[in-house]
Amino acid sequence: MYKNGQGVPQDYSEAAKWYRLAAEQGHADAQYNLGWMYDKGQGVLQDNVLAHMWYNLGAANGNEYAAKTRGSIAEEMTREDISKAQSMASECMSSDYKNCG
Repeated sequence: MYKNGQGVPQDYSEAAKWYRLAAEQGHADAQYNLGWMYDKGQGVLQDNVLAHMWYNLGAANGNEYAAKTRGSIAEEMTREDISKAQSMASECMSSDYKNCG
């Protein structure tokens, strides 16, 4: 609602806050949306590593768009950054979403 200004004033920072809360509960769509926000720098500082991490988590949890978008952003990243994002995603999942970037 906050991302698109539906029923509330548009506020990307507030949207990112709510997406993070849902993403940390394992919701694939929220993980994808949070990845998008990091990808575009909307409501958060732009960060390809965090975007890739959240896209990776969203894809692992069944969001088909996250898998496609993860591939697109990977084309703009170094192998080291991709490896870092994958490690962060693994740590996030193994901590039951308590340690996510």
